[in-house]
Amino acid sequence: MTAPGIADTGTVAPTAAAIPLITADALAVGYSAAPVLSEVTFSLRAGERIGVLGPNGGGKTTLFRALLGELSPLAGSLDTAARCGTVPQTERSRLDFPVSALDVALMGAIAGRPWWKRPGRAERAAAHAALERVGLDALAERAFGELSGGQRQRVLVARALVQDARIVLLDEPFTGLDNVSVQRLEGLLDELAGEGRGVLIATHDVDQARAWDQVLCINRRQVAFGPPRETLTLEVLAATYGGSIVTLPQDGGERLAILPPHHHDH
Repeated sequence: MTAPGIADTGTVAPTAAAIPLITADALAVGYSAAPVLSEVTFSLRAGERIGVLGPNGGGKTTLFRALLGELSPLAGSLDTAARCGTVPQTERSRLDFPVSALDVALMGAIAGRPWWKRPGRAERAAAHAALERVGLDALAERAFGELSGGQRQRVLVARALVQDARIVLLDEPFTGLDNVSVQRLEGLLDELAGEGRGVLIATHDVDQARAWDQVLCINRRQVAFGPPRETLTLEVLAATYGGSIVTLPQDGGERLAILPPHHHDH
């Protein structure tokens, strides 16, 4: 039996997987009349993992805010067929604030509730179930700030699960994590997609994005969208990051690196 607030998705039926969780068509969004991001057309289906690639200031955060309903389209359309949950960068979290891992997971149950209505037994059960789902229920009472970076990221994923989010948005989730934590988080995201959730991961890691189902490349506008093998060309990456692409040797093979654009004084 599934605890309240945690959807028992199981295996998604083919008809369910065929229905897009997100559909954007010629979308433009911004914070005033001038768009920060424009010409965005893509879809996210159940069970898909999409890497969102782009430079700082290229519009990744703006896109996520639009998906969360915090920004309205300035042009085009954006349809979401399920609830979105967000997993922010833990580096931006207050680690000195006296809250436990369970308290953070419970925040997923508080969203949208009256301020005076405290979480009850059902909400606490859902939070424990979500922490167990990400392998951290044994640390439920541990202070959030005392957890490792990878553990904090998984607690924030648990918070999204308590919200019963079928769409999970992750903002640079692998920043600052060691290799073991990266592999553990990658495995968790694969499992969430296997349950029929849609996952969007904002990242700068081009090589990591090659393992996902689709990539969305943006730099103030959409540069490209599609399967990584077909989409991540040198031309697309140069247009996305505004620089030149070079190949650097490393142990076990080669790795692409992006050189910043040159600026000349006139």
